[in-house]
Amino acid sequence: MRLKAMLVDDEKPILQNLHAVLPWADLDIEVVGLARNGVQALDIARRHRPDLILCDIRMPVMDGIEFLRQLRETDEEAEVVMLTGYQDFNYARSVIPYGVRDYVLKPIRYDELTALIERLAGAIRERRQARDSEQSRLDQAMRLAYEKMLHDLLTDHASAPPPRWIDGEEPERWRFVMMLADIDDYAQRCRVVRERERKMWLVAARDALRDALAAEGLRHAVLPMREGEWCVLIGRCSAGDEEAEPGETAGQRDAEPLEPAGRRTDGLRERAGRWAALLQEAVWTHAGLPVTVGIHPAEIAIHELSPVFRSLQRTVHLAADRNRSVLWNDGAADEEATREELWGPVGQLVAALKRVERDRVAEALRLLTARLAAESGRSLARAEKAAHFIALYLLREMRALGALTAEQEDEIWRLVELADRVSDMFAAVRRIVELSLETSERQKTGDRLMHIAKDYIDRNLSRDLGVDEVAGHLGISASYFSLLFKQHFGATFLEYVTAERVELAKSLLLLTDRSISDIGRSVGYAERRYFNKVFHKVTGELPSAWRERRKTNDRKESGTN
Repeated sequence: MRLKAMLVDDEKPILQNLHAVLPWADLDIEVVGLARNGVQALDIARRHRPDLILCDIRMPVMDGIEFLRQLRETDEEAEVVMLTGYQDFNYARSVIPYGVRDYVLKPIRYDELTALIERLAGAIRERRQARDSEQSRLDQAMRLAYEKMLHDLLTDHASAPPPRWIDGEEPERWRFVMMLADIDDYAQRCRVVRERERKMWLVAARDALRDALAAEGLRHAVLPMREGEWCVLIGRCSAGDEEAEPGETAGQRDAEPLEPAGRRTDGLRERAGRWAALLQEAVWTHAGLPVTVGIHPAEIAIHELSPVFRSLQRTVHLAADRNRSVLWNDGAADEEATREELWGPVGQLVAALKRVERDRVAEALRLLTARLAAESGRSLARAEKAAHFIALYLLREMRALGALTAEQEDEIWRLVELADRVSDMFAAVRRIVELSLETSERQKTGDRLMHIAKDYIDRNLSRDLGVDEVAGHLGISASYFSLLFKQHFGATFLEYVTAERVELAKSLLLLTDRSISDIGRSVGYAERRYFNKVFHKVTGELPSAWRERRKTNDRKESGTN
């Protein structure tokens, strides 16, 4: 951390010696200004904000005492060392109320002054690091609270936002652009990879989305909705409130504003299209995954998040021939109604399967059969696409639930790949339902809940997860959840999450060149120091040492240097 220093003395030889003799470069300190009196010094201090000031006490025009008094009106943090003759020492004590760190008597002993500066520089750096660390924790906590609130609103776990946010802003005034990023052919891709590789995909894709938006200076939230799917929200306050954005932290005041409410949406469509292309390129470059991005074409208020998300999700998942596509959620009303007709029964079916309610499963299947038949009458091609989507959607949901074995998934895939009619594809849907019910009925309720908990934890490892949050997601008490979790996994919730984060970090350390700090953030640790501590406790090594040892061993085993 490079610091800035300013030197103030009316005697030119002393000023030159202070500049030339002291080892500023070795101390990693830049001298930003030399001044011969207090007036010059104030001007330099206001322009450069030095961290350390060496200042004579008796000077013409403005002496050191008046300079320090005026300095403290705008700068309370700069460390000041007063240079004074023995005869002026009592006079120099009058600056004590202005926060002088130390006094140096003339003639100056440069070795002692160097040691003093080194101590002060260390104290400044330590204080700044502690302050930055605290600010980082506050920013992280605020961001996580912001994302948690948005996620709850999107999934209807919260009926309304709070009237005021943590920083006093009113969420009702916030406006968002919503996008949905979904990995193309995700269900098929998961067939051919191991769980660890799948988790790395998800981390790499999520980080690529976040980094691409951050590089644009946009205030954003990237919210995992299910495996391979993220809701992306870019937000600001309503028109006329450009000074702050929803959930914004101290270091994020320069975000590009969106199109003001009420203005034509042409400019917004152009920007959103560019953002979508950036997201696709980022995920392809850093994760090697094709992503389709759906965009809602207008800004929305916070109370519109849930209905717009459901509509955008339908647009993306029912689209034909997806391949790194950009889809706009501005279809005709009759098209949206058709999607709603199909989507409603699918949602009911998934909910009934999760609760293992056979009567409701049967009713949802009956309704879905009728809706597909109606769609076939309007457009056979659209009905075939819808049936194919429903099969893949159910397969993806049941995998997250742990309701299908690997052999059963292979059976379903054979049915899907051989299907060439709507009736064939719907037979695959019925087989998924049948197998899922059989597996779920054999499973104990606790086992099924723990499958859901594991999926939720996997998708949210980068966040500050707690027992209450996961238990709330399952709809059970925290104490009952903790008991079930320990029985099922043989570890406490904290032990399990820590182990999962460290294992994921190992993969990222070994298979990527990302920095230690970056990897720590990806697995849920905002501070490198805390990540190092946790990783060392689990593995007995620091992340950097573990990476170097493993890569050295790999080179030896492969016979390379």
